Amino acid sequence: MAKQAPQSDPAQDAPAVGAPQHAAAGLPAVGHSLRMAGEQMGARRALSTLLKVNQHGGFDCPGCAWPEPDKPHTAEFCENGAKAVAEEATERRITAEFFAAHPVSELAERSGYWLGQQGRLTEPMLLAEGADHYVPVGWDEAFAIIAEELKALETPDGAAFYTSGRTSNEAAFAYQLFARRLGTNNLPDCSNMCHESSGSALVETLGVGKGSVSLKDLYQADLIIVAGQNPGTNHPRMLSALERAKRAGATIVSVNPLPEAGLERFKNPQNARGLVGHGTKLTDLFLQIRLGGDLALFRALNQLILQADGVDHEFVAEHCHGFAEFAAEAKLTDRQEVLAATGLPWEQIEELASMVLRSQKVIVCWAMGLTQHKHAVPTIREVVNFLLLRGNVGKPGAGVCPVRGHSNVQGDRTMGIFERPSTAFLDALEREFDFRPPRHHGFDSVETIRAMRDGRVKVFFAMGGNFVAATPDTEVTEAAMRRCRLTVHVSTKLNRSHVVTGARALIMPTLGRTDRDRTGKGDQFVTVEDSMGMVHSSQGRLRPPAPGLLSETAIVCRLARATLGPADATPWEDFAVDYDSVRDRIARVVPGFADFNARVRTPGGFALPHGPRDSRTFPTATGKANFTVNPQTAPEVPAGRLLLQTLRSHDQYNTTIYGLDDRYRGITGGRRVVLVNPADLAELRLTEGDYVDLVSEWHDGTERRAPHFKLVGYPVARGGAAAYYPETNVLIPLDSTADISNTPTSKAVVIRFEPDSGQ
Repeated sequence: MAKQAPQSDPAQDAPAVGAPQHAAAGLPAVGHSLRMAGEQMGARRALSTLLKVNQHGGFDCPGCAWPEPDKPHTAEFCENGAKAVAEEATERRITAEFFAAHPVSELAERSGYWLGQQGRLTEPMLLAEGADHYVPVGWDEAFAIIAEELKALETPDGAAFYTSGRTSNEAAFAYQLFARRLGTNNLPDCSNMCHESSGSALVETLGVGKGSVSLKDLYQADLIIVAGQNPGTNHPRMLSALERAKRAGATIVSVNPLPEAGLERFKNPQNARGLVGHGTKLTDLFLQIRLGGDLALFRALNQLILQADGVDHEFVAEHCHGFAEFAAEAKLTDRQEVLAATGLPWEQIEELASMVLRSQKVIVCWAMGLTQHKHAVPTIREVVNFLLLRGNVGKPGAGVCPVRGHSNVQGDRTMGIFERPSTAFLDALEREFDFRPPRHHGFDSVETIRAMRDGRVKVFFAMGGNFVAATPDTEVTEAAMRRCRLTVHVSTKLNRSHVVTGARALIMPTLGRTDRDRTGKGDQFVTVEDSMGMVHSSQGRLRPPAPGLLSETAIVCRLARATLGPADATPWEDFAVDYDSVRDRIARVVPGFADFNARVRTPGGFALPHGPRDSRTFPTATGKANFTVNPQTAPEVPAGRLLLQTLRSHDQYNTTIYGLDDRYRGITGGRRVVLVNPADLAELRLTEGDYVDLVSEWHDGTERRAPHFKLVGYPVARGGAAAYYPETNVLIPLDSTADISNTPTSKAVVIRFEPDSGQ
């Protein structure tokens, strides 16, 4: 039987600290998965639902974007996937009575964990201007309120339409079409805050802003470098792929400021060795790099490859541009600068270079540890240089592998959720729908916050997500949100963004991945694109949590009709009930989706074309793969200060908090901890277990403070510290962003410690 929602927030004043673990998954992961699923869904519902996750004919996990193998395991889900499904398929419900009992002012004092534990939203709710309680509102009235505000804007650019990475391809396509029919490209998304740096670097160098490898490539690789990524918590099913690669003979190198249990040893719960044995050792070489030192590392590797004449000259001559300029810069790499930036012994860098020179097929995987720095784009360009040098793009077992963090964030971008769409995409949209889309660039996520702050955006509409908890500079972001005339959130669960509102606010409950989506045209399915460019279907089977709930696609289409009126020729009514009709339009607008409806009905779906991978063709400005020049740089940290990275706990998915433990790091019962190397604690004359305030330093002179954090001695790379977000997002200045991509620098925040203020 499912457990009731908590009535009060759990105390977090005394988190317990134990030793970090050195292996991931195994029986504990099975136990935690089943316990949480049972608490949210009850045993019978939990079992029947989990066995449909990531199966052909089932539903795509609402968690990460890691791809499914050709033949999924019966239990093709991980611990955090089970938690994500349990949160969505929960038996708990939020009704109008809940909002009548809890004013917004009270909910704003609750933790994100408590809000998320209350259950599924069941009916549209309106917060009127000046009110402190949400009240029920009918769908038609809700759409009329939004339409009224949109039509009252002086310019369509007074609205911003945010997208979470959970949104399906069909909903995303309809959503961007509506925004552009309205007249704006203000389509910020969660990718702006994570892999925007990857896309910026890859489009410039390879011509495609996505990864170039498949699961089969991982299985065939000689060497896999995992940099700035913690798959054991953030993409646990990746560990199965690494285990298979390791057994096929691959060498695995991890590059990270913290040792992570999942990359040390994997106890695969799908076999006896993982359940009762020692599991599989994954990492052959661990480089504990300093925060922001990855550019220096790859520059050093490239210099060593050049010195050893380990270059694939034929590939470079035929397929690449800019080699001479790159090589000239690489030869200037200064060893002492590399050592200072990385904190690594030179012998370790040479050892990795030797591994590279012995390997014919190399893959580099990365995530936020590379993308959320000021120099993130140059770092990833240098990774591409590294792979191009030895022809490790466009051949089996080799390539770039940016690992996306949300289940359809890549698909949403493919569907046109982008504030800077290509001319080709807009031209195709214009031909198909016979209108003139706006051609000027819109606002990304950071620019949207600035525009709300400055009064230029007055209506904020979010398709999923938890914007105020996901974004930087929390106090600035929340103040900006409160300046809006109207804020709207399409959501399955309650979160912080619902209680930080504009003058008026609407909550629009929607169907989730696990829910049956039945319209007048029968049961519908949606599609998603995984981190490796595979497109497949997803169809929920559970009875929706309340009668009358609408899908994301239906919400967009009904809003579009209410706003644009009957004169708009787009068949919104057809789109709302027949997703095949949406897919037919996608097929004519988006490259690679020809015959979409037929191909996506095949088990496993289909792979999107990728020129660099498929034929070593590079749709760049030069028509070739581009070597780039990336001068050495690294974060500068004053004496007496540390460089903070924000990260997730193991009981967390993005901004969703499942519990208060971080099992692999030995933390239980609380989240307000800061991990610091014991040598740095000693140097700063601090005592492990004491409480401090974290204060960030930025050149604007503004004090940004995160109070009451427990100091935990932890094997972090010297000079660095780590703490969980969203609690530490308050420390990240809005204007501290990556060059080119404008991604917040969440992995490079200069902080000092001050005595605990007791707040």
